[in-house]
Amino acid sequence: MTPTMKGERHVGGLWCSEVLALLTRYLDGDLTADELALVQAHVGGCDACARFGGAFPQAITALRGVDADADDVDLSDRVLSALD
Repeated sequence: MTPTMKGERHVGGLWCSEVLALLTRYLDGDLTADELALVQAHVGGCDACARFGGAFPQAITALRGVDADADDVDLSDRVLSALD
């Protein structure tokens, strides 16, 4: 596979874009043992992905806590509030 994002790195057997594609499954605990090992190896050696990976779980958790059916507040306001 070739890199799809400018400046991405190939570390631990994966490109940054491949790690990005696996992050939601990582958070859900849905990776195979081999996929998990590859993601952990990549993040362990890629500063950019380590920084992004540190913020990503909190953002996903906050977004999952937003009630998309509530009509009392605009969705974008609720997302921004949840992320704060």
